[in-house]
This record gives sequence, C-alpha cells and structure tokens, in this order.
Amino acid sequence: MLSRLTRLPRPTALAVCAAPVLALFAVAALAPLPFALARPGMTADVLGAQDGKQVITITGAPVRATTGQLRMTTIVATGPSVDVGLGDLVDSWFRTDRAVLPKEAVYPTGKNDEEIEKHNLEQMQDSQDAATTAALRFLRKDPRTVKVTLSLADVGGPSAGLLFSLGIVDKLDGNGSGGDLTGGTSIAGTGTIDDDGTVGAVGGVALKTQAARRDGASVFLVPRAECADARAELPAGLRLIPVTTLSGAVDSLRALQKGGPVPAC
Repeated sequence: MLSRLTRLPRPTALAVCAAPVLALFAVAALAPLPFALARPGMTADVLGAQDGKQVITITGAPVRATTGQLRMTTIVATGPSVDVGLGDLVDSWFRTDRAVLPKEAVYPTGKNDEEIEKHNLEQMQDSQDAATTAALRFLRKDPRTVKVTLSLADVGGPSAGLLFSLGIVDKLDGNGSGGDLTGGTSIAGTGTIDDDGTVGAVGGVALKTQAARRDGASVFLVPRAECADARAELPAGLRLIPVTTLSGAVDSLRALQKGGPVPAC
C-alpha cells in the first residue's frame, strides 16, 4: 500500500491517508465512551434540618443548641446507563467545575442504575453506623443509653461519615469548653470514617471544595491523602485542613478557634 501511495500526487496521498483517520474520529464522536462526567453537588448542614427533618437526632443524653454549620459535600455524576460522547468529554475536560472519571472509579462494575442506587444507600447506612460508633467512643458515651438517628434523604455513599461524627460531637460536647466546635462559622468537609475514628479518602474533592465555597464555607476538612487533589482547583477564600482521624479533626477545629497552629495541606 505504501509503495502505491508514493507514486500518487502528494495532495492525493495525504487525502487517502487522512480518510481512515477521519473515519475513526467520526466513529469516536458518535460512540459512547467508558467515562462518567461529574460536577459539584449539593451540600447539607448536618447540624440543621434537610427537607424539614433534622439530620441528627439524639436521645438519652443532653443535647446542646449549636451555632455555625458543618456541611457535608457531594458530587453529581452521570449514571452508568448515560452515554458520554466525545463532545461531552472534551467540553468537560477543559472546565474547572467538571471532572471526567472512568466509570469504574465511580460505580461498581456490572450493575445497573437501580442496583447502584441500592448499593450507595447501603454504604450510607454503614457510614452512619460507623460515624455514630466513632463519635460515641470519642466522647466515651455508652451506646446502650445514647441513641443517635441520622437522616439525609436522597444521598448515598460513605463520604459523609466524618461530618456525621463531628456533628454528633458538636451536639453532645461542642468544643469541650462550653462553645461550639464550629466556632460559629461554616465548616465543610468530606471523608469516610471507621468505627475507630480513622478517616479515609473519598474522591471528587476538587469538585467538593467548589460546592463548599459556593454554599458559604470558609474551612474544608479533607482526608490528608487527598490534599493534592483538593489544592488543584481550590476556590479563593477556602482554607484546607488535612485530617486522618476524628480526634485530629476535633483538635484542629479547637486550635482554629484559639488561633493556634493548625495543620495545612
């Protein structure tokens, strides 16, 4: 094939070579690609109410009246059944308020929309249980006498665990000295949590920082392992505080109020 092309006039040879390449681009532009598109999602103050219902309800122990906010953050991603084309991918790739992610990084493989929704809700329930256990252990409260109910409709996944735990701590103990853990300000963040209070990475933090700042937060708690991602598109006026444990997050918020040294990304 190559020897025949060398005997053609140069414009004709280039046209012949370009034809299959253009055909491939045309196919790629029309074919669905194995990616999901994500953007900043809603935030919710776990110290307050969402859709008319308190996010955290505690019985069996005195509960404080709180000021300030502890905002859990989310991202919104296209579903597994949504086809993402080349044009959508290119548009999102060059926008700071969008992210292009492999589908397998967002959803369990081999599941449809309904199965994934069920999976995410199960993860949320597990996260709420772990958040309650971690907070009560931190406060040395007996889980047999203190009952915590967490309610956040239409949100799935485990990434609100840290904020749930901090909300429970604030409602029961504040900053430990009679004041609010938030210092009366708006604190946002993300991170999974284990029963022992270990904070884990979640993904999508660059989009979550934008959601946090959009909704008025001035401080963002981020799993330490994701500091670099959080800095990538950090909105002006938002301070990052890396965390690895619930106790470390509480210590950082206490230090922030007192003007003491606070970890930074």
